[in-house]
Amino acid sequence: MNDSFADRIFTTKDPEALVPELFRFQYLTNSLYRAYVDALKINPADVQEISQIPFLPIQFFKTHRVVCGEFEPQVVFESSGTTQTLNSRHLVKDTGIYTRSFMEAFRQFYGPVEDFVVLGLLPSYLERQNSSLVYMVQEMIQRSGKGESGFYLYEHEKLAETLQALKQPVLLIGVTFALLDFAERYKLDLSNVIVMETGGMKGRREEWTREELHAYLKERLGVQTIHAEYGMTELLSQAYSKGEGIFRCPPWMKVLVRDENDPFQLYSANASGVINVVDMANIHSCAFIATDDIGRLHADGSFEVLGRMDHSALRGCSLMVN
Repeated sequence: MNDSFADRIFTTKDPEALVPELFRFQYLTNSLYRAYVDALKINPADVQEISQIPFLPIQFFKTHRVVCGEFEPQVVFESSGTTQTLNSRHLVKDTGIYTRSFMEAFRQFYGPVEDFVVLGLLPSYLERQNSSLVYMVQEMIQRSGKGESGFYLYEHEKLAETLQALKQPVLLIGVTFALLDFAERYKLDLSNVIVMETGGMKGRREEWTREELHAYLKERLGVQTIHAEYGMTELLSQAYSKGEGIFRCPPWMKVLVRDENDPFQLYSANASGVINVVDMANIHSCAFIATDDIGRLHADGSFEVLGRMDHSALRGCSLMVN
């Protein structure tokens, strides 16, 4: 799959038309994905649309190299976790595709990043290596070209002073527990700020519902809405919510939901289930991912994230166990 394919997925008016081509490429070159498809007794020649494509359980990123062919990765993104858990590892052949994906998606939803001061409140992510989120925000900070842009660990007082002094458009992107910690200490009027949470409680504090979280942040930070980003180590694309927890994908990304008890039963709209993601930016890994997230899919293709499955191992994984 050459560089022109990346150009096509980001520029074509109908990226979905390229899905069968990408599926066949990944079946031929990704030995793990091919073994999974074969275990399901699916003939690749019969696959003509997304509903016929097998979605690889996300757990395989913890236990296998999910790659097309052999290459030396430019970066290996790794998920957060504890010493008792296996972390997902995403071997990225071309970081330029990742950068193009998140920059173009942000531009489509919000405009050029150069229009914003970008402030990152990502303490737990900054304290470890190989975070795809830190990579993304760091690139956005650099490309913003603003001297005020930058990361914050725990300097809440400095962050509050910076936010109050800035008059131009600001993006404050933060992990959820860090935004809550900041909002507890400071009550501000940030009406010129896009406050974007990226998820990430993971035992750091008591879980809140989205409604409780967003209501509290809006009241304390003086904003009309809380924005959100939906992404993960295993994906090179992100969906965005401009409020009310309703996410929308860029054109080269698509969300479906599957039945929790039958992972091969897909629902395309107006249904709740477990989220499957088509991420066409995952050219050199796997573009068809069965996540552990529970969601609700709407008729217009937007979706909500309702939580996570209680069990981490998916039934599909058992097909690959000898």
